[in-house]
Amino acid sequence: MRTTSRMPCVDALKAIACLLIVLHHLAFYGPMSDAAYTLVPAVIDFFYQYGRMAVQAFFVIAGFLMAAKFAPHGKALLTQPMQAIYQRYLRLAIPYLVALICSIVCASLARVWLTDDAIPDAPTAMQLLAHVFFLQDLVGQDALSAGVWYVAIDLQLFSLAALLMWCAGRIEARYAKLSLLGPIAIALLTATSLFFFNLHEGLDTTAFYFFGSYGLGALAYWVSRRKDGMCWLALLSTAVMAVLLFDFRSRILVAGGVMLVLGLARQTGAMEVMPMPRFLVYLGRISYSVFLIHFPLCLIVNAAYFHFFPEQVVASLIGMTVALAASIGGGALLFKWVESRPMTSRKRLLTPAGFLVSGMLAAKQAS
Repeated sequence: MRTTSRMPCVDALKAIACLLIVLHHLAFYGPMSDAAYTLVPAVIDFFYQYGRMAVQAFFVIAGFLMAAKFAPHGKALLTQPMQAIYQRYLRLAIPYLVALICSIVCASLARVWLTDDAIPDAPTAMQLLAHVFFLQDLVGQDALSAGVWYVAIDLQLFSLAALLMWCAGRIEARYAKLSLLGPIAIALLTATSLFFFNLHEGLDTTAFYFFGSYGLGALAYWVSRRKDGMCWLALLSTAVMAVLLFDFRSRILVAGGVMLVLGLARQTGAMEVMPMPRFLVYLGRISYSVFLIHFPLCLIVNAAYFHFFPEQVVASLIGMTVALAASIGGGALLFKWVESRPMTSRKRLLTPAGFLVSGMLAAKQAS
C-alpha cells in the first residue's frame, strides 16, 4: 500500500470528505439507518443533514489542483484545451463506468430481497447513453447511482476553467501588456457564481452553480504563492464573509473553510511536510474510487441485513459499519484494478461497451 504523497494535507481533506459522503448516503438511504436511528439518532441526523456538504471540499480541492497543474504561475500552460478536457473525461469516465456496471448488477441483486425507492430501476437505453456522456441530469434522466451528478459537474467545471484560461492565454500572447487575465477571469466568474448563480437551485445541474467553490480553490493556490499571500488570503476570506452576509449558505461556509485551510497550508509550507496518518493519505488517494463504488455496495449490505435481520437495531448499526468497510475495500480494489492502471485504447473502447451491454442485459432481465 503506497502512502507517500506530495501533498498529504490535500489527501487527508479528500479522505475526510469521502468518509462524510459515504456516511451521509448510509444515513439517507436504506432500511438500516431507519432501524439504527433509535439507537444513535443524533449521529444519524448529523450525517443525514450535514454529510453531503463535504462535496464542497472536493470542488475546492479540484480547483486548487487544476491551478497547480495547468497554471501554477497564473498563466495558462494549456495550448490544446480540448485535448486536456478529453483526458479529464477519460480519467473520470473509465472508473465511473466500471462502478456503474457494478451499480446495475448490485441493484438487480438488491431488488431480490429489498423493495426501496433508493434502488435504481433497470436502465433504459436513453439512461445508458446519457450516463456515458455525463448528461443524465441535463436531459432529465434518473441517475443509476447516488452521487454521480458530482462527476458530471466536475467535468463541466474543469472544461469551463480550461477554456477560460486558454482564452486568457491567447489574449495575453497577443497583447503583451496584459497579464494574469486567467486568474482575473476565474475570480470574476467565482464572484458571479457566489453572488448570483449559486442562489438559483434550477442551475444546480450546471457548473455555474458550483463554480464559486471551484474558483475559491484555484484562487487559494494562486494567492498562496505570493510573498504577501497572507494578506490575499485574508482578502479572500473577507470576500467569503461578504457572500455569507449577503445570503448565508452552509455549503459556502464549508467551501470557504477548506479554501482557507489549503491556502494557509501552502503559504506556511505545511502542505508538503505536515505529517498525516498513513490511512488518511491512502484513503485520500483512492477517494474517487470509494466515492464511485460505495453506493452499490451499501445497497447490497442494506438488502442482506433487511433480509436476515429485519428491523434489528444493533444488527443494523453493525451493518452500517460493514457497509462503510465494504465501501473502502471496494474502492481500494477499483483504484488498484481500474483507476490507477495506464490508459489504453482497449480500455477506452471496452469500458463503455461493457457498460452499455450490462445495462441492456439488466433491462432485458427486468422486462
